[in-house]
Amino acid sequence: MAAEDEDARESEGLELPTRFRRGKPGARPGIGISDLETMPAPAVRVPITCIDYSPDRVEKHRITDFDAFIKSRREAWVKVRWVNVDGLNDPETIRALAIKYGLHPLAIEDMMTTGVRPKLEPYPAQDGRPPHLFAIVRMVQLVDGALESEQTSMFIEGETVLTFQEAPGDIWDLIRQRLEKAGSRLRELDASFLSYALIDAIVDHCFPVLEHYGDRLEELEDLVLDRPDRGTINEIHQIKRELLLLRRAVWPMREVVNTMQREPHECVSDVTRTYLRDVYDHLIQIMDIIETYREVGTSLTETYMTSMSNRLSEVMKVLTIIGTIFIPLTFLAGVYGMNMAIPENHWPMAYPTFWGICVVLAGGMIYWFRRRGWL
Repeated sequence: MAAEDEDARESEGLELPTRFRRGKPGARPGIGISDLETMPAPAVRVPITCIDYSPDRVEKHRITDFDAFIKSRREAWVKVRWVNVDGLNDPETIRALAIKYGLHPLAIEDMMTTGVRPKLEPYPAQDGRPPHLFAIVRMVQLVDGALESEQTSMFIEGETVLTFQEAPGDIWDLIRQRLEKAGSRLRELDASFLSYALIDAIVDHCFPVLEHYGDRLEELEDLVLDRPDRGTINEIHQIKRELLLLRRAVWPMREVVNTMQREPHECVSDVTRTYLRDVYDHLIQIMDIIETYREVGTSLTETYMTSMSNRLSEVMKVLTIIGTIFIPLTFLAGVYGMNMAIPENHWPMAYPTFWGICVVLAGGMIYWFRRRGWL
């Protein structure tokens, strides 16, 4: 995701996430358990955190003994379990979780394939496992002033939520803090409400990102009007590209949220669907702001081109006036120097008189240009 996250993973001995691609035409769809067994595993397991909570208690721990975690069962007091995996380059971890929670091969393929469009897929019960929902959303962040979009996968099964990120680092710290507070609504409600809170945090984080672009567009507007240059138009184009990236991340998430709130599913409670309406409204608002900023960027581009054209016209006007002033002076100098006897040999004031005529002629033309409004 971010450059500093990549450096941190390399320093810990972790490889960068593998970019999985779709299978060849006609190949078996999905990524099954046997396929994961043949994939190379990293030297160090990806970071995994688990948060178990109920209205009266919460426990957060980083999984160090993964095999013991897979074999264990949650304690009786645990109402909701949230497992977060920071990385997709560990097939062994994904395989173990897929077996434990009965993840569908098609969902695993989408999760491990980069660049998948945000989507929501329900999967029925199979092999004694309850049905689950699979969602892909895009988490956008500003890293060193540039927009980064990370694919985040989410499984909702009963009272368990699994989240898979491409790299360590997210925007869910506030959610973790809310889980630690006794009496919070997150602690009282089910797993689907946790998934709503995670999606809501991703959506709400778009607003400070848009605020950054709004402030920058205002600064660029002043630059375009006062002192436009090549760097200004390059930055305008960069902002327009990043706004397009943001639009591609947000637009499909409207379908995800709309489907979750409108289509009944046993993994999503009625209370959660009520709160999802607010997320959908935020997505509509974000899309309106994105379209407005894109129009502002297009307007700034046109203003820049107009400003540069006007600037070029001013330069050409000055050069044309200078050339016009020197045309009669060049004519007089040519006639005086090439076609007549040297007057200075007969009249000492001839040379100053010539320059006087030139000055008067140039001054008269400048005065006339000013009267006409050309200067």
